[in-house]
Amino acid sequence: MGEVPGVVTSPQPSVPPWELRASLRNRERRFSRYEEVHRLGQTGASHAAIGRQLGLDHRTVRKFLRTETFPEAQRSPRPGIVDPYAEYLDRRLEQGCRNVSRLWRELRERGFTGQLNIVRRWLRCRRGYQPTSAAAAPHRAAPRISVRQTVWHILKETPSAQTYLEQVYQASPEVSVAAKLAKEFFRLITQRDLPALTPWFEAAKTTALAGFASHLTRDRDAVEAALKLPWSQGQVEGHVHRLKLIKRQMYGRAGFDLLRLRVLHTA
Repeated sequence: MGEVPGVVTSPQPSVPPWELRASLRNRERRFSRYEEVHRLGQTGASHAAIGRQLGLDHRTVRKFLRTETFPEAQRSPRPGIVDPYAEYLDRRLEQGCRNVSRLWRELRERGFTGQLNIVRRWLRCRRGYQPTSAAAAPHRAAPRISVRQTVWHILKETPSAQTYLEQVYQASPEVSVAAKLAKEFFRLITQRDLPALTPWFEAAKTTALAGFASHLTRDRDAVEAALKLPWSQGQVEGHVHRLKLIKRQMYGRAGFDLLRLRVLHTA
């Protein structure tokens, strides 16, 4: 999971490496589903159809489609046998005690019957052993935004992400220049602005998009044809997506005759 250089994020609580790797894998899998939900939503598929295809509850699909940014999973302290001692632990943390073994022994003297690891996990959920009193409220870690999400916000110019993008541009002028060029390329493609293509290639040569521009110049005739000619393969891609959707919905649950009728019904 990459992060934009120069953007300062809040410190994260200390966690074991294996737990961190598992958390990152789960987040990547959830983010992939979030992007797939938005892609299918743009095709006009219903919430129920998207849920069946991706194996998600329709409420999760609705939640994903209503948000412009990826909803990060929020970790919160789990209720358990440590909770009756929360006030005492918070008071000891305010006093500066960070020794888990010592805190565990003190709880044992007060009737606690759980193991050391239970106390350690409970404290970790307190966001790095920070107290919860009004005088020292816990500082919640800012959600991390991946590079892919940042690119999405740049191209879509998401209103809710403008403050974040301004911080990114101030921290990295190179990203600011690349973002302007990316939006300009997006514009000239959608508006078929062929005269603007050559100046764009020249401007991109000395930026982070130089590699992308170099690959385009190798097949420049095709790029110019896409800007000049009225044809598009969008309809073909739509049919391909429809066929994949039918296959995933009915794989192993229908015979050839029914599949044939569904495929040819709108042809």
